[in-house]
Amino acid sequence: MKVTRVYAGKDGKSHFEDIDVPMKDSSMPGREHSEILKATGMFFSLTTGDWFMDYHKGPRRQYICILEGQVDVGNGDGVRRFSQGDVILIEDTTGQGHSTRSVNGQPLREAFITLE
Repeated sequence: MKVTRVYAGKDGKSHFEDIDVPMKDSSMPGREHSEILKATGMFFSLTTGDWFMDYHKGPRRQYICILEGQVDVGNGDGVRRFSQGDVILIEDTTGQGHSTRSVNGQPLREAFITLE
């Protein structure tokens, strides 16, 4: 499974890295799953269609799962658009951080899974 990691580089800027989450056979036929990941919490977020947050650091390590809508994430590598079904691992808790913007005037629904 693909996840996009946003991390702080040695240059003080945030960057994208595409990573593969290893999957293994499940006890159920036709299904694979990853290792169980430790999490500290989870919350849902709903933003308006005109939402924008300028450069900011991640408040903690966390996964963001896009449930509905689209979000543009900007950092030292440029801008990437994430849509329903995409998963982002936020790890840029230092440095310049990243910006986020809802797309096309549409609300954005996300699930955040906090890791620390």
